[in-house]
Amino acid sequence: MIRLFLFSIALLISGQVAAQTASLARKYFSDGEFEKAAALYKDLHEKNRANDYFFERYFVTLLELEDYNEAEKMMKKSIKASPEKVERYVSYGVLYERQGSREKANEQYQKAVKLLPPNQVQVVKLANSFIKNKGYQYAIDAYEKGAKLMKIKNMFAYEMGSVYRLKGDIPKMIESYLDCLEYLPNRMTNIQAFFQRELSQNDGFSELKKQLYARINKAPEVTIYSIMLIWVFEQQGDFENALRQAKALDKRQGENGNRIYRLAQVAIREKAYDAGIEAYQYIIDEKGIDSPYYIDSKRFLLIAKRDRLVEGFKYTREELLLLEGEYQAYIDEFGRNYTTATIMQEMAELQAFYLNDLDKAIVVLKEVIKMPQLSRIAQAEAKLDLGDYYLMQGEVWESTLLYSQVDKEMRDAPMGELARYKNAKLSYYKGDFEWAQDQLDILKGSTSELISNDAIGLSVFILEHSALDTTTHPMEMFAKSELLRFQNKFDASIVVMDSIMTQYPDHGLGDDVLYAKAEIAVQHRDYETAISYLEQIPKQYKDGILVDNAIFRMAEIYALRLDDSKKAMELYEKILFEHSGSLFTVEARKRFRKLRGDGV
Repeated sequence: MIRLFLFSIALLISGQVAAQTASLARKYFSDGEFEKAAALYKDLHEKNRANDYFFERYFVTLLELEDYNEAEKMMKKSIKASPEKVERYVSYGVLYERQGSREKANEQYQKAVKLLPPNQVQVVKLANSFIKNKGYQYAIDAYEKGAKLMKIKNMFAYEMGSVYRLKGDIPKMIESYLDCLEYLPNRMTNIQAFFQRELSQNDGFSELKKQLYARINKAPEVTIYSIMLIWVFEQQGDFENALRQAKALDKRQGENGNRIYRLAQVAIREKAYDAGIEAYQYIIDEKGIDSPYYIDSKRFLLIAKRDRLVEGFKYTREELLLLEGEYQAYIDEFGRNYTTATIMQEMAELQAFYLNDLDKAIVVLKEVIKMPQLSRIAQAEAKLDLGDYYLMQGEVWESTLLYSQVDKEMRDAPMGELARYKNAKLSYYKGDFEWAQDQLDILKGSTSELISNDAIGLSVFILEHSALDTTTHPMEMFAKSELLRFQNKFDASIVVMDSIMTQYPDHGLGDDVLYAKAEIAVQHRDYETAISYLEQIPKQYKDGILVDNAIFRMAEIYALRLDDSKKAMELYEKILFEHSGSLFTVEARKRFRKLRGDGV
């Protein structure tokens, strides 16, 4: 027992000494003192011949010293002692290359591949030795030989894909990774990450699609290729083709619609409304009422149709009425209860803001608020919307009553803070700036960043323009014009704004008036007029705080409404270079890159 204990202690001390020696050798090597490093590594190698690390470090140190004779001696000795370590032939080849003998080096590399045993660990070890020395083709040869020896065709396809990636051979990289997918489908996420990083939008993804189509035609039963092709189309924003492939796969596999439903959500998120709507409609028509996605598809279909009309700004009244009918049909199918309350709120919004039928919208929301089992949050949302619609009708007392109810009922929740902000803005509309300011000061510390920013923005606006004159009359007029705009009384709003500029031509509200008029023009889909107003802001108020807002808004209009990417890019670039401190800088850079076509 004592002898065993002493032996253990000796081993421990020996290990500590070896570690200290290795650390010192590394330091010598890093400092370029190769002779000292070689002496230490030689000692470590001779005492630990099974240790590949010490062998490798000693060998590399000898190469640095150009002591090729000693290096060859140790190489021959090592190969004789451990012939199973075929990676030593790679080191032998490197030795010949350092001496300028490429032919002899190749002989050693080929011998390494030839002597490769049917052992997965040895295959990977040999390939890694080649990769470390940038012998990529020999690494591929090793993997191919290993797969044959192991009698598993695509066993090393993933590793080969990585080597082809290092080699810069994109078609072969794609081929290898696709081979891997059939053998190891669970590598899909990793391979997609490689493709996303390595392939350019045009050439690389075109090659990937070409190879995927060829494989699908040859083996349609291998679904992993269709799944990958759908992903490629998604990355390129081609949701129509993604949906076409997803439908084919859904029918071929007899799926439950999950893939189509997920694709619909992605398409809508990326504002590919036509494809998203078609996907939801497919689930409704093909999967039917028994599908677990039927109800949600019906609901999200309505939302997508509304967003397509509203964000596209190309709707007609007939289209809006048709959409209202679809909302009503949904409510008739699923009932008027707490489960359809959200849909009823959305229909009320459509009626109030787009069909200008406030009476209908108010009736709908009153019904929602009284629903049994309706959650407190849903009821609060409905009350806030109803307060907005009463305000649009000019029923100020009803509005403030509803806002105050929500403020009291949801005091410490974001919904309560939103109600408080709406009441503060209502006071602003009425010209009661002092009370509005008191509420806004509290809301600046809101837990909701959006409410906090809005509160800060309105507070600064009131302070800035109230301090410009001894009278608050211009501000009262502007607040009134904003209320009229909120109530969709656009002509009356413009009349009031024109009066401000006539009565107070030197007041600092000039740029705000121009910006507000531009927004009214946008709501009327008169984009050229909107641009003409916005263009005046940088020209007439170059030191004003709305200059970057105006430039960014013009860029949005050119990109989203006038389909003029070139002009939009010029304006986004102007923000980046001339207004680098703007809050819009990050978003401007993002949109500029997207318009330029950066990334997938």
